[in-house]
Order: sequence, then structure tokens, then C-alpha cells
Amino acid sequence: MYQDEIVLCGSSAYTKKYYLNEDFEGLPQAIKDELKIMCVLFTEDIGGVLSLKFDEQGNLNFETSADEGDLLYDDIGSVLKVKQLQRTKEELLEALETYYRVFFLGQDWEEE
Repeated sequence: MYQDEIVLCGSSAYTKKYYLNEDFEGLPQAIKDELKIMCVLFTEDIGGVLSLKFDEQGNLNFETSADEGDLLYDDIGSVLKVKQLQRTKEELLEALETYYRVFFLGQDWEEE
């Protein structure tokens, strides 16, 4: 049904833009707002590009990157910030994984 990875959302420090995959427009506004704040603040603090992607199993992964030669990008800070977000936003991230598995992968609620 879906390819290997599906982008949920992302933000770029280079273009100063935020992206939410239109397939997820059905999410509650509060969750969409929280995702936007989380992604934009990440790229403002760390730089580069942040993408949140679902893998084939429905796990939500953080993917960061930077342009070659970007001296302002904080490579170590990006790893630490991702770990912090995974810890502080654990409930939100787990709920998004459940949402994706049920509505996109067609798994039963209990299958997790």
C-alpha cells in the first residue's frame, strides 16, 4: 500500500519552511500544531533539515541532515536534541505510530 518510508512532516533551516504531508491533514489541529512547533524549533536551534518519517513497520523515525559545508549545523546537538524529543514527546510519538499503523497500514489496535 505504501512505499518504504512515508514522510509525516519536516522543517528546514535553509528555506525557513515547514511541511506536513497532506495525507495527515486529518490529524487533530493540536497535534499538527505541536508537530510544527517541535520541528521548527529543532531547525532553529540546531540548523539543517529535520524530517519525521514512518518506516514499513510504522515506527516514527527522526532524520536530520545538513548541507555540505554548513558550519552552523550542530551535529552533536542534533543527536542530543532528537533523544530529548523522543523522551519528552514519547506519548505524542507513540500515539502517532498507533494512528499510522491503524489507519495507514490497516493493523488492528491490539497488534502493536
